[in-house]
Amino acid sequence: MPGVMAESSFDMPACLEGVRRRDEEAARRLVEHLYPLVIKIVRSHLPRRTAEEDLAQTVFMRIFANLGQFRGAVPFEHWVSRIAVNACLNQLQSEKIRPELRHADLQENEVAALERVNADTAELDAVDHLAAREIVEKLLESLEPRDRLLLTLLHLEGRSVEEIRQITGWNKSLIKVRAFRARHRLKKRYARLIGTGEKSL
Repeated sequence: MPGVMAESSFDMPACLEGVRRRDEEAARRLVEHLYPLVIKIVRSHLPRRTAEEDLAQTVFMRIFANLGQFRGAVPFEHWVSRIAVNACLNQLQSEKIRPELRHADLQENEVAALERVNADTAELDAVDHLAAREIVEKLLESLEPRDRLLLTLLHLEGRSVEEIRQITGWNKSLIKVRAFRARHRLKKRYARLIGTGEKSL
């Protein structure tokens, strides 16, 4: 894994100018600087059948291919984050959505975690406190890629609406509405999983 260059010694405008002049050393330094940001996003939203380094490489290929479109309207790291998020979304959309999760599909520790939540009559709000995070991830996989991405950023990573706006480029109203609807869909799936009788998705 490339090392992280100290912020105080990294001159982004000069590095970008070097990359535009096809300076290989500048390109290497840019990858080194951006790698921690890109790999963090990739790992957070990685489809199960995709290798993280392959997806990270795809992100960097898109960064370099589209560098001419960067106009400086937003910080470069925000622009890169949007490319990485979109690459993850595209990969998620290329994979088929998994079949609906059933109680019989769960491991023993996941069943125990569900039973604890159900015993506390905690409903979906307690999902963040489940002992087995795998349950949450499996439930999220049943959602559309954009909904899955948004709930992961908002609830599992604890990002603010403003941070999500910067990462995705979506406006705040869209984020709030999509998050509300995604939580509603996830709640229905969770209710079905613990056997509360809700039938519609």
